[in-house]
Amino acid sequence: MNAFLQNCLNGISIGSIYALIAIGYTMVYGILRLINFAHGDIFMMAGYFMIIAMTDFLIPWQISIVIVIAATILLGVLTEKLAYKPLRSAPRMSIMISAIGVSYFLQNFATYLFSALPKSYPSIAVLDRKITIGSISTSLVTFITPILTIALVIALVALINKTKVGMAMRAVSKDFETAQLMGVKINSVISITFVIGCALAAVGSILYFTPRPQVYPLSGSLPGLKCFVAAVFGGIGSIPGALAGGFLIGLCETFIKAGIFSEFSDAFTFVILIVVLLFRPTGLFGEKEREKV
Repeated sequence: MNAFLQNCLNGISIGSIYALIAIGYTMVYGILRLINFAHGDIFMMAGYFMIIAMTDFLIPWQISIVIVIAATILLGVLTEKLAYKPLRSAPRMSIMISAIGVSYFLQNFATYLFSALPKSYPSIAVLDRKITIGSISTSLVTFITPILTIALVIALVALINKTKVGMAMRAVSKDFETAQLMGVKINSVISITFVIGCALAAVGSILYFTPRPQVYPLSGSLPGLKCFVAAVFGGIGSIPGALAGGFLIGLCETFIKAGIFSEFSDAFTFVILIVVLLFRPTGLFGEKEREKV
């Protein structure tokens, strides 16, 4: 029973991180109809930003977290301005190829700057502290990750549903051209979308790498793909769907690793993707796109 509860906690924790990153995918798709394949690599760069701040410059972790979030947001906004904005009126395939190109550029840029060898992620003593809940022993970061994720999702949903910025985002996601004709500042909405997505990716990066000792240039590829699957499973464009998809993949992955088929845990994620695309292409919470006539 203790092992089951421990696996549940670990699965919900890693699933929460997947959900945070998946929200970045789903928000960008909701606004631009773009799968931002570089999102996982932005998440990876956030890991290196923390190494630079805490290891190279010896900045306290409290300030380093703020720096990492700000640097990740800046990277995301620059990516949108330089790689995606010039192609906004181009065919969708062109902007998708640009996203793949940005992904490979960030991987190779990280290899050039930091080498392909793994670098040690700095320890944050507060988050690494062991706590005991009943008969379960875990680190503080594992325990607080789901709580923080749910709090951030509630705040994000409130922003989208209760503010003028959120109203503009919903208008753009429903009909890009009509929202532009009605005076919605499209560029501002897109920038805000990337700011939110990259901020969540930075938080997810801190929570993900804290219990893991190393960062390397490809360390964002597999988590990025899993988060994309989480977004598709929940219904890409749906924030609650991204949350549900992240939790499901995190739990399934954890229980498979704990069983006899641990070597297939990553493959199982992509089996989920195939099954979802076959039987429910719009995902759990996705809506069918209406044809304009």
